[in-house]
Amino acid sequence: MLGGALTGLLKIKSARIARNAARAEQREEALRRALGELVAALGDHRRALWHRAVLRLDGVSEEAVEAARTASLATRSAVTGPLVTVSVLKQSLAGPARQAALAAFNLRDAADHSDLVSRREAAIAATDELVATAARALS
Repeated sequence: MLGGALTGLLKIKSARIARNAARAEQREEALRRALGELVAALGDHRRALWHRAVLRLDGVSEEAVEAARTASLATRSAVTGPLVTVSVLKQSLAGPARQAALAAFNLRDAADHSDLVSRREAAIAATDELVATAARALS
């Protein structure tokens, strides 16, 4: 009788360990997916803001700048979901993810072309740092 009870307890414990491992794997997969989405969204947003800033700095028509602004707002919205997901799933990545997003958002206020290039390089570096930090956290 004691052997049967022990066997039952071991099965319960084994099932619990398997469930926890499956949850951890699902969480890690969700984090990987969100990181990929975030990095892609940041790249799209950088490109949209770059285009918008170049139009503004080159003195192109207000209609063209407004169309670029509308496009950049859509790419900005695409950053929010994966940014929140990454931050919630892995708190150690919240800071680097936020820094990468803020660096990308910072392109819109460039004073001139040189400043725009500098801000773009900083945004790319911040995204690269996010990726490197995520790689360390997931290894």
